[in-house]
Amino acid sequence: MPSPFQRFGNDLFTGARSIQFVQRRKLWLGISAVLMILCILIPVVRGFNWGIDFRGGSQFQIADAHTTDQTVATQAVHEVEPGAVVQVSVVNRTGIRVTTDQLTTGQTKQVTNNLADAYGVSADEITSSFIGPAWGQDVSRKALEGLGVFLALAFIGMALYFRTWKMSLSAIITLFHDLIFTAGVYALSGFEITPATVIGFLTILGYSLYDTVVVFDKVRENTTEGAEKLTRTFGESVNLAVNQTLVRSINTAVIAALPVAGILFIGGFILNATTLEDISLALFVGILIGTYSTVFVAAPLYSWLRDGEPAITKHTRRVLAARSKAPVEAENVAVTR
Repeated sequence: MPSPFQRFGNDLFTGARSIQFVQRRKLWLGISAVLMILCILIPVVRGFNWGIDFRGGSQFQIADAHTTDQTVATQAVHEVEPGAVVQVSVVNRTGIRVTTDQLTTGQTKQVTNNLADAYGVSADEITSSFIGPAWGQDVSRKALEGLGVFLALAFIGMALYFRTWKMSLSAIITLFHDLIFTAGVYALSGFEITPATVIGFLTILGYSLYDTVVVFDKVRENTTEGAEKLTRTFGESVNLAVNQTLVRSINTAVIAALPVAGILFIGGFILNATTLEDISLALFVGILIGTYSTVFVAAPLYSWLRDGEPAITKHTRRVLAARSKAPVEAENVAVTR
């Protein structure tokens, strides 16, 4: 006997039950637009917490500290440089990593001695290093170049595959939506942005695009095969495609998000394994927002972009006219795969 969730999925696929994604597109697109504006304003107000690889500075690493109290590290640095910006994190449960503004050789030695006294270790057990901002800037430049190439290839590839640039445009806008939202979450949470975060940002683009392509493939099937015989408007056909793939999108998101959530919440917050927090947050938020944007942004936006086309308008008038003549028959149309 099928479970309630299976029956729900079957009803969505056959059209017996329908969630109005396209018909209420003004609402969904309006909500997404507000969220995007907020996610743009948050970094302007709060700024990003750039890692040492991007802003440059000095870093101190204690592999096995006798305590993980982070306040003593801040005090140890401020005794040498009162105005320094200090960031302290626990690494592998017993390790301490301290990053500060750039320090002189003498200041680095004093901070090392202070940290050794504070954490009950010898100065030889503390490794110190200086990282200039040039490396992080090079990573950023390469990431932007890679992003540009990816978006260009994705736009061209989707246009050739789906034979319409409007699908490509909808997908690319959706990708920017996902990036902006994820960046806003980073600014709001205060998580450090590292090169691993940049890798996470680029990774979620692939996931978001994959989910969008799956839905758009079903949209193409519903709107091109025997289009002249369709008893649904173009918007209704797009909405049916979203409903038919909704359960699949949810299952894929859950399966993909669970291991990432384990790394982020169990590893980061419970076990204090903070080394993977930067990339895991990007992946976790990206998976969730990628699933959301495919359903609530990409498909409704594509329907809106095509609504004014003469062929679409003509087809809509024909369907509505036929429906007005035979309303009962239209309500019982069987949806075929």
